[in-house]
Amino acid sequence: MIDITPQHDFLVGIDSDGCVFDTMEVKHKECFAPNVIKYFHLAGVSKYAREACDFVNLYSKSRGINRFPALIEELELTAERAEVKARGVKIEVAKSVRDWIATETKLANPALEKAVQTSGDPDLMNLLEWSKAVNRAVGEIVHNVPPFSFVRESLKKMIPQADVLVVSATPHEALQREWDEHDLTQYIVAICGQEAGTKKECLQAAKKYPPCHTLMIGDAPGDYKAAAANNALFFPINPGAEDGSWKRLHDEGLERFFAGTFAGKYQEKLLAEFDSYLPETPPWKK
Repeated sequence: MIDITPQHDFLVGIDSDGCVFDTMEVKHKECFAPNVIKYFHLAGVSKYAREACDFVNLYSKSRGINRFPALIEELELTAERAEVKARGVKIEVAKSVRDWIATETKLANPALEKAVQTSGDPDLMNLLEWSKAVNRAVGEIVHNVPPFSFVRESLKKMIPQADVLVVSATPHEALQREWDEHDLTQYIVAICGQEAGTKKECLQAAKKYPPCHTLMIGDAPGDYKAAAANNALFFPINPGAEDGSWKRLHDEGLERFFAGTFAGKYQEKLLAEFDSYLPETPPWKK
């Protein structure tokens, strides 16, 4: 559990990429997908690899998951396409990569570096180089991306009554840089990035607060699952309708949360709407 000493009776956890900042599209299309193609030798099927990367990370119920399990899903979706098989391109995920992702509890570069040093495994080394290349690209490309409308106003509305925690699968360095760049760190008590553990693990801080006094704000099903696993409430930022979602949170959601009228029909309505935004099946399978 992340070490937080409650200063208020309420806790609000907030995802970052795609939730606070409109960074999901640029990160995945300009930083992640090109390096998947480069490091996993997919130039011959780059069109299909990009479609898989975009679907997994942006347009499906897998949106927002950790980069390493996302990579496996992307490679598997690409490999099973008839167009890829027709070109004779074989895509395999090494057993050592699968095993590390399945067993490691902190899926981030520091843990992967230790695994590489211990094993000397070339496939894990390639995975690490890919992940580092992604981070370099993000550092070089992703700047001047302001928060969505009503983010700052909502944060200002939270802090008199709630401790605010960033809960994200993004590396800590990128989170710190982005929140600092837009002067938002003044509103939060801590940043919980991928090195700290899963979103579910980071949100265990809810145990330090009274029941129904923790709210998770996120744009992906994984954010909701992390909230549900910790008996926390959830407010969705709907992909493609982020500004309107933040306005609704600011205008009515936070008031309901602090008043104890968020759970029940109000949250159920939000969740039903949220579920309609992201499909489970890729469009090329329909």
